[in-house]
Amino acid sequence: MKWPPLSLLAVVALTALASWAWRGHVAAQDGELLKQRARPGDIRMISSETCPYCLAARRWMTQEGVPFSECFIERDAQCLSDYQALGAVGTPTLVVRGQRVIGFDRARLLEILK
Repeated sequence: MKWPPLSLLAVVALTALASWAWRGHVAAQDGELLKQRARPGDIRMISSETCPYCLAARRWMTQEGVPFSECFIERDAQCLSDYQALGAVGTPTLVVRGQRVIGFDRARLLEILK
């Protein structure tokens, strides 16, 4: 088996690093914009205790200082009732200024909070 040239490996590694850095930059920009636009009560996240996407969204919004409230469908009967009334199909389900957002979609949140 012949190995790829070292220069090809370097290009692949640099591309991966640049992509990772760019995603971090965009996430930070989104965080700053969401923090500026969101007011307490604007974002409610309906979560499940076993949802890894809920955990990631919670960590990111907390780290970025985005105000939000959260409830868990396993612990809170009203939360479960709201989740069912929204016709939600998964968690996290966010309610942003009255609009349902299935999954954590930073671009959609920014759009609603304009």
